[in-house]
Amino acid sequence: MPTAEVAIEIDCIEKSYGPRRAVDGLSLEIERGEVFGLLGPNGAGKTTTVEILEGYRSPDAGSVRVLGFDPVADGPDLRPRIGVMLQSGGLYPGIRPLEALELFAAYYDDPDDPRRLLELVGLDDVGRTLVRRLSGGQYQRLSLALALVGRPELLFLDEPTAGMDPHARATTWDLVRSLRADGVTVVLTTHGMDEAEQLCDRIAIVDHGKLVALGTPAELTDGQTSDDLRFRAPAGLDRASLAAALRLAPEAVVELHPGEYAVSGEPTPALVADLAAWWRDHDVHIGELRVGRRSLEEVFLRLTQEGRP
Repeated sequence: MPTAEVAIEIDCIEKSYGPRRAVDGLSLEIERGEVFGLLGPNGAGKTTTVEILEGYRSPDAGSVRVLGFDPVADGPDLRPRIGVMLQSGGLYPGIRPLEALELFAAYYDDPDDPRRLLELVGLDDVGRTLVRRLSGGQYQRLSLALALVGRPELLFLDEPTAGMDPHARATTWDLVRSLRADGVTVVLTTHGMDEAEQLCDRIAIVDHGKLVALGTPAELTDGQTSDDLRFRAPAGLDRASLAAALRLAPEAVVELHPGEYAVSGEPTPALVADLAAWWRDHDVHIGELRVGRRSLEEVFLRLTQEGRP
């Protein structure tokens, strides 16, 4: 039985579809009140895991407790306490956002105010617009409002900012932070590494149905040193001149993408000083300098590419 501090307890669950094992002995604990990121490439087992937590699928082996309940056997008791935001929903296209929220609110004993939620997600001006006429980002915001209408203790968010413009994305991030401040547990699946770094207290990376990494964003990137130094500058720099100034072979300086450079070699203070001197002498303006630490995206790619063709 999970403690009062644990919202979700996953113990060695397995799930197969024919010969393919989607989830392979996964174990996790998610604390109450944290924003927890579940990351992985397509086909890694994320969706199946979340569907098991939501009670839509039963594991073939292992056990799950969500807010102290078995999601399948205790579904009627659990469902009023969770909110689920799907990346694409099945709303009737002829319904309007306010009507949809009022309909969903009728399913709960103590729902949130539909009009307040419309304003909260920035849809108060399209409350009477047909759902089929909403943009992709607006539909995402409506899905988020529908997930919140029951005042959930636990919220599942699947790609919550997909299709949103930068302003709506920032507003959604602020909303997730406010939910955490109110003690709501959030389980977030996303392909946006920046989103995971900004929002998540802890992150689990899964691949081939197995857990391959678990920790805070800082824990996953600290100690993950790279053998190069990376910087952003105008495209088309004289890489041969730079390599010579750094006393490196010409192939040690690479333009990975237009304006993004990598210098192979141990990022010592002397190398950084020589690089800065070259920038000064050639009047190069730098947008970013990163030394000796991999980004979360680089860690993710390294962990999930191992063993792949």
